[in-house]
Amino acid sequence: MAHLLSKHLNTRLILEEFADNPFLPKFYENKQQYAFSLELFFMAERYKQLKELLQTKDLFQHVTVSDYMFTKCLLFAKVNLSEDEFLLYQKLYDIINPQLTSPDLLIYLHAPIKKLKENIKKRNRPYEQSIEPEYLFSIQETYIQYIKQHNIKTLFIDVSNADFLANDEHLKIVLDALNHDFDSGQNYLILP
Repeated sequence: MAHLLSKHLNTRLILEEFADNPFLPKFYENKQQYAFSLELFFMAERYKQLKELLQTKDLFQHVTVSDYMFTKCLLFAKVNLSEDEFLLYQKLYDIINPQLTSPDLLIYLHAPIKKLKENIKKRNRPYEQSIEPEYLFSIQETYIQYIKQHNIKTLFIDVSNADFLANDEHLKIVLDALNHDFDSGQNYLILP
């Protein structure tokens, strides 16, 4: 989605760089042992990437599309860390977060767990294949609770039946929705 939006809107694109995280495969083998290291690494990498890219002015592209927001750090940490680890992590997050700009709009793609599992299978990253449905559900719930509790302009998109690569109409519906004003703060879009 981020690739497509950036291409059609002629924006700068920020994609999360997850492949260099040495703790990611280890995390899926032993979550308790590697969760804190995993989350700290992600926070440091996301901060570095966002700080560098957002501070670099682009004379031709005034809008940036990113496939993540920095708050993702806190949301995943909330699910993955013990209570004590999360409190420490949150203190570090609270020091770093004010140095970054918040997004003007969040596009939240929502899919049933079954579809998420299918997408994970298609993506074919070996270490992800054992992700439990309960874990995916807890991540979803954490995002939804965060969005409900914070005043963020959000476009919720039900992607249960979406295929942005094969069906141009699905992308057109999203692009049309982006052209509307978000007075209420949150809008819902269900793709046919």
